[in-house]
Amino acid sequence: MTAVRRAGPADAATLGRLLWDFNTEFETETDPADVLAARFERLLAREDVVAVLAGSADGFALVTLRPAIWFDGPVAQLEELYVVPDLRDRGIGTAVLDEARRLCREQGSPEMHINVDEVDADTRRFYERHGFVNVEEGTDYRMLCYVGPTG
Repeated sequence: MTAVRRAGPADAATLGRLLWDFNTEFETETDPADVLAARFERLLAREDVVAVLAGSADGFALVTLRPAIWFDGPVAQLEELYVVPDLRDRGIGTAVLDEARRLCREQGSPEMHINVDEVDADTRRFYERHGFVNVEEGTDYRMLCYVGPTG
């Protein structure tokens, strides 16, 4: 199994390249990998930003933490989760998500939110398998909000 760990500013170049790969795979407009890397370097110095890296560059997750009024501790927002295409269906995404949830729980966050494109059935099934629930069922939003526990 691929090892996963919390990423830090020293991993910024790897994360920038992975995010660029993710965006170009799904034909999403993106800045160059070096620009993304510079942003990662700044963000990962913050306590309220958590990144997880799988292997040397097999996949990653990026989570931001924000204050919440409805419970003690921050709410976690999963901004990105990506696994290299040739390595999918090997449990890497699950390992990355599990580690991200664990790290957020350590920061006091009881809940994680994830925005998912309504048409992305595979991604929706992945999160549902991991206990996330779509809280916007029956709406006409293109992006759906899934909520699940960090523990």
